[in-house]
Formats: sequence, C-alpha cells, structure tokens
Amino acid sequence: MITLVFLMPTRTSAQSNQPIEKRQYHTLAIEKSGITLDGKLDDPAWDNVEWSGEFIEREPDQGTPPSLQSKFKIVYDDKFLYVGYRCYDSAPDSIIRRMSRRDQFPGDWIEINIDSYHDLRTAFSFTFSVSGVRGDEYITNNGNNWDDSWNPVWDGASQVDKEGWTAEIKIPFSQLRYGSQTEPVWGFQVQRRIFRKEERSTWQNIPQNAGGWVSEFGELHGLRNLPNNKQIELAPYVVAKTDHYEKEAGNPFLDGSNNKLTVGIDGKVGITRDLILDFTINPDFGQVEADPGAVRLDGYQVFFQERRPFFVESRNLFDYQLTGSEAGGDYDSDLLFYSRRIGGAPHGSPNLKNGEFAFTPQNTSILGAAKFSGKTSKGLSIGILETVTQREHAQIDLNGERRKELVEPLTNFFLGRLMKDYNKGNTIIGGVFSAVNREPGMDLLHRAAYSGGFDFQHYWKNRAWFIRGNAIFSQVQGTKETILNTQTTFGHLFQRTNATHLEVDSNRTALTGTGGTLRFGKIGGKQNKHGGIFKFETGATWRSPELELNDAGFLQTADEINHFTWAGYQIQKPFSIFRNARINYNHWARWDFGGRHLYTAYNTNIHGWFKNNWRLGSGLTFNTLDISNNALRGGSSLRRPSGVGNFVYLNTDERKKLNFGLNSFQGWGFGGTVRDQNMGIYASFQPINAMRVSINPEYSRSWRKQDQFVDETSFAGQQRTIVSEVDQQSFSLTARLSYNITPDLTIQYYGQPFIFRAKYQNYGYVTNPLHAQYDERFHRYNGTEIKNENDVFSIDENGDGNTDYSFDKPDFNFIQFRSNLVIRWEYIPGSELFLVWSQGSVPNAYSDLDTPLVKSLFSNVFDEKARNVLLMKATYRFLR
Repeated sequence: MITLVFLMPTRTSAQSNQPIEKRQYHTLAIEKSGITLDGKLDDPAWDNVEWSGEFIEREPDQGTPPSLQSKFKIVYDDKFLYVGYRCYDSAPDSIIRRMSRRDQFPGDWIEINIDSYHDLRTAFSFTFSVSGVRGDEYITNNGNNWDDSWNPVWDGASQVDKEGWTAEIKIPFSQLRYGSQTEPVWGFQVQRRIFRKEERSTWQNIPQNAGGWVSEFGELHGLRNLPNNKQIELAPYVVAKTDHYEKEAGNPFLDGSNNKLTVGIDGKVGITRDLILDFTINPDFGQVEADPGAVRLDGYQVFFQERRPFFVESRNLFDYQLTGSEAGGDYDSDLLFYSRRIGGAPHGSPNLKNGEFAFTPQNTSILGAAKFSGKTSKGLSIGILETVTQREHAQIDLNGERRKELVEPLTNFFLGRLMKDYNKGNTIIGGVFSAVNREPGMDLLHRAAYSGGFDFQHYWKNRAWFIRGNAIFSQVQGTKETILNTQTTFGHLFQRTNATHLEVDSNRTALTGTGGTLRFGKIGGKQNKHGGIFKFETGATWRSPELELNDAGFLQTADEINHFTWAGYQIQKPFSIFRNARINYNHWARWDFGGRHLYTAYNTNIHGWFKNNWRLGSGLTFNTLDISNNALRGGSSLRRPSGVGNFVYLNTDERKKLNFGLNSFQGWGFGGTVRDQNMGIYASFQPINAMRVSINPEYSRSWRKQDQFVDETSFAGQQRTIVSEVDQQSFSLTARLSYNITPDLTIQYYGQPFIFRAKYQNYGYVTNPLHAQYDERFHRYNGTEIKNENDVFSIDENGDGNTDYSFDKPDFNFIQFRSNLVIRWEYIPGSELFLVWSQGSVPNAYSDLDTPLVKSLFSNVFDEKARNVLLMKATYRFLR
C-alpha cells in the first residue's frame, strides 16, 4: 500500500479573477466488500488513505475559514466508489436532522460532485443528509443547470457522535459515465451545508465571481483499471387501477367504475461505459402529480411542466430553449422540443348525432419510448429520443350499436442532439433535429413536422465573458386545409388586415420558417473591494412568420424580433445588515417582420438577503409602447395601453419550523384603462423533523376597459371585431403535506381547489385599432344597438329594426379540484412500491357568476361526486 500525499496549493485572491490552483486527492483501491455501510468509518479499509479537509467558506463570507470544519476520504473497489465524511460540530445536539422526500435537501448535508468525464462542464452530484435522505443531480452547462430528476441507484448511512456527524456512501461505477483511460483523472468537489447557520463551505475554493463551477473543481487521482462492466437495469412493473365516478343514466360508457391491470418495463442498457440506452414499454405515470389549474383569456397556450419520470430524467441534453435570456420574456418559454406533446389529449373529437354517447381517451397511449444519450471521451455529447404513440379512436354508442371514429393517428416522434466541446469546454458547438410523422387520416393535423438547427457557445477571460447563439428552421407539411389553418391560427394570423408583409395562400401544402438568438455578456470578473461585481447580457431573438414548432415543441407566437438587455450589480459579500444584495436593470423592444415597432419597456429591481435570512425584493416596470398582433385574433394589430407595474415579495427564514412568504404584483394602464392585481401567501410548518405542511392561497384579478376580444363577424361588407370590458378573477388554494416514516418510505399529499371567473360588459367593436387615443379605437354599442335575450346579444347597427348579427354572452365560471395522495416505498435501492389515490372534479357551476368568488368555489367544488382513482404500482429493478 502507498501512503497518500496531498498537495495543498496556495490560493490566489478571490477578488482577482485569476485561475485558482486546483487541489488534488489521491485515492487507492481496496479489497472487495471492505466497507460495511453503517456511517461509522471504522472499517480498516479506510486506513489505506488519509483525510483531506481545510474547507473554505463559500456562503455567506466567501474565502474565509468556515465556522465548522469538514474532511473526507475516498476509496474504491471493483464495483463501487466509497466516500467517507467527518463533519465536525461543537454542538451535536444542534445538528438539524430534518427529513423529506428525495432531492429536497433537508437539514445538514454534505455532497460530492464528480466530473467523471473530466470535460469541465458536466458532473454527477450525490448529496447525503445527516437524516439519511439522498439527493442526486446531473450538472450541466458548467454548473448553470442542476437536474434533480436524475435518480441513480446508490446508498449511504450516517450517525451523530460527540464530535459532530459522520457518513459513508457507496456509488456503483455503473451509475457514472467515464472513458476508457487506464489511469483517469476526474474532477470533483465536496460541499457541506450547516443548516442552522445557513453556511456552505467547499473543499476546492471556487469564488462566487468565478465564471463556472465544474471547470474549477479539484482533481481525483489514483483511479486504476476501472470496471468495464456496462450498466444493465431492468425494472418491470405492474399497475392495478380502479376508477370510480358518478354514473350517468343511459350512457353505457359511464357505468360508475372502470378497472384495469397493466404491465410494462423500464430499462437502461449501457452501450459503452459512457453511452446509455433508456427505454420504456407501455409506460404508466399514474403516480405523477396533477397539473395546477390555469385558464388564459388572451389566446396563448398554457405551459405545463413535464412531470413524467421517463421524460424528466436526464433531460438536460434534450432541452433546447430558443432564447433563455437573463432579462426574461414570453419568448423564453419557446422550446424546440416540448415532451408534453407526447401522450397528450387526442387532437380530435367525435361528431355525435342525436342520442349518441361517446368515450374518448383522456390521453394518447405511448406504445414505447427510447432515448440514447451520453458523452464520449472526445467531448462529443449524443442524445437521441424516439417515441411512438398509439392510434386512438372514440367509441360511439347508439342504442347498443357501436362504431368508432379516429381522434388521434399513429404518430412517431424523433429528436436528435449533438454537442462537441473544444478548448477545455470554453467552446461548444451543437446541432439538433426533430421530426414528427403521422399516418394519414386526420386532415386537421400536419402530416409531417420537422425542425432543426445549430448552436454555439464561447467563453474567454477565465469564462467571465461569453457569446452564445443558435439558428433554427422548421417545416410543416399537410393538406391545403391543414396549412391554411396553420396560416390563420393564433400564433401566425397571416390574415391580419394591416400585415402587408403577409399573405394567406390557400394552395400551400407546406410552411418553412426560421428563428434564432444571439447573446453576448459578462458573467464573471474581478470583484471590487466591497465584494461587488458587474454583470450584463444583451441580445436579440427572432421568430419568422412561418416558424411553427407546436407539433414537437412549444411556440407562443411567430413574426417577432425581440431585443433584450440585462445589467446587474451584485454585492456577494456580507455588509451592514445584508448577506448579499443585487440591483438589476432590464429593457425590451419588439418588432414584427413588417418593421412595425410593437413593444418597449424598462425595468429596475432590487433584492436583499438579510443576515437573519429574510429576503426582500421589489421591482418597477414602465411600459411605453404595446401593440399586439394577436389580441384581436387576426382582425388587425391593436394598440394596447401603456402603463406601469410593480412587484414586491418578502420571504422569512425558510430554515425555521414556521416560515412564510408574501408576493404581490400591481399593474395600472394609463388613463384608467387596465388594472392588474396578483397576491399570494405561502406558509410552511414543520412540527417534527419528519413532517412538513404547506399552504399557498393565491388571488388574481385583471380588468380591461374595452379591448378584450369577444367574437368576429362581418356587417355591410366590413369586418366587425367585437370587444368588451372584462373583469376576470381567479383563486386557488394549494396544500401539500410530506411525511417521512423512513428516508425511503414517504407519504405525500397535494390538493388544489381552483376557480376562474370572467364577466364581460359594455360591448362594442374595433374602429381604429392603432389610434393614439384609447377611446378612438372602439365604438361602444348604445342602448338602441344592442339587445340581450336569453344570453344572446342581438346587434342592430343601422337602426332598421332587424338583427344585423349576434353573439353569445361569453361570461363563465370555471371550478376544478385536483388532489393526489401518494405513499412511496423504495423497499430496496431502485425498486419501488406506489399506492396512489387521485381525486378530481369539475362541478357544473358555469353560470354561478354572482356569488362571491371564494364562496362560489367552496360552495360548488364538492357538490358533485368526484372522480376517484385508486392505483397500486410495483416495480422491481434488476441491476448489474
């Protein structure tokens, strides 16, 4: 055995932005089964290596000695990497041993980040708390992305003693990715959190003004002849499900209950040591939390987060955000690939005759999915995703006679991604391609949709400065009717009367568009004597009129060129009453491809993190120009009121057993034309280490004087775009409970009643949509022009006593309740048992418009029998 020697280099100043000399740790191999995982570190195998410590504080006072020191050892055998920790604490009774579900990082913890590719950009993080809760994340983009959906199979144990606490973890080599070098060097970092002090310290000092995280790691030496075994994991599962709901008389499809038993399999197969194939056959996601309630009147899509494990795990390589600006904007939600398109609700609905009943699947079934991903030793990242969804039919019954109608065709989704690192990760070049192909049979859908592009990133001056960009294309193909519908749908609106650069062509069978982003900025650099640093980003992003991504991706609207700038000054060292503070400036501008200036706004915001761990922030936005190409759904562009908006938030110390947060947004349109409000309260209570309860009520209200779209018609050869005043309100109450029986046996509850109400009045039509004076843009119907009978408005514009056109009253009241109760037991590492109770209801309270909002919600939400789903899912993971 060789005694380990440590090199303890002298560190340069954290304020200088010069490269930090990297620390080294030398490990040794041990005999197989030389470590018993009990958290005590008393196995003789640990004596083969020395301790390494001398951690440096990172937060709150970077570059200083921490209040409590830590040290670690690392050894390995032919299957596992072992890490032993000693976390000193002069008051062991004060160590916080809170518990939570996986990846919640409760209480005191310590973690290791491992850059096993040694590409200086990606790493695997393993966090272990004193209470035995595991957290794991896949780190990409040099520390800018931490994906906690990655769930490898590993284990650990801990104990508290008179010197503090200790822990042992073992990580199978099969869960890591690495090359074929005989004597590899890995990057790594060890970080500790002292919960009661809200203090973090690291083994390798990385100043907060550094231009990266993974690129600054220390080095792990001494690894020899790592195992060549390729990861193989198979996880077959069985799901038993019973669905109970209110029986509907005469409807043969709603007899009160459904029962179903399904089987499937998930798997991982290591093609090489650094490339892996994930697959799922007949997947079931019944344990996934329900989406929150959301309704929009402006016509834009609602974006819901992906929660299904197969699509969430290791998704970093497949995330292709078109912009991702520091300034923020609606365009930041645009994605080339949006996995919620796979397995969503069918696009079609059956045409029913009198007396017919229909059963339509709620979601399109996924027959199978596979993804191939990893990174080679040459720095080439590869990602391929292939999914097939089932052909779906609505079952239609008329007096016992059955027929079926296609509501979703058989569809194939494909995504391919390549990225190549150069110059030690300072330059990255990538490409992407996606394809959606559908079988013929539904003319309302594109027969094929393709998109792709390339991207680059370049960093210099110790990664303090950067330039990033991408350029993409899309093409959709289909029948003339399909492509005509795409040209005139909300995101394109080629029919706008003032869009001289656009033309509707009813003979086209394809559309081809482009988009892209170019960004330049500074994210690191030298701190001044107060610990302050200046950062900024500026850039532009565009979406051509024919760009269409919504078959596989997510696109709010096309025909836009957006400019954005963000600049911020951050004080990263404690001063006065603050741990840190920052002030930001943003501005935005927008044009369409016809050259029309659409939008200008300016913002400043300030944020402080106090030494008592409270946080306070506020911001002010001044909007000087707002012209919408979408507000009138194709009638014309519309000038909307300028105005101001203000947000404020306050969060108390989240470490306390009782903590809360407040947030508020207030917006005003000049001239009394718009009023927006949003208020939320968050309260969390942890009565014991194993239980946390939270509640989050939120209320919003938006009033617009006259410019809310209602309908579109024609009169006397002229287009009539009907608008009105609108008062919309929403309220939700989100409740959560988490209880840990053990770190691997948890009970979780989520419930949310939700109400949205919209009331319209003072109807009129658009006359001069771009006029500088608000009231000159509309004509409001007078008492002789409009008449309401049985919630149908009849309009007599010319006063001849005859109805010229009519429209339905658009008021509505929408109520929804959703909840999930999940018992999850990881009975052996990687194998799980789920017991799930889901409940949901949408009461028929559409016309309850006069009852006060919250009273209407709780008076109606439980009036109808809820739909109850009971589910048991068992998986067993075979691991080699």
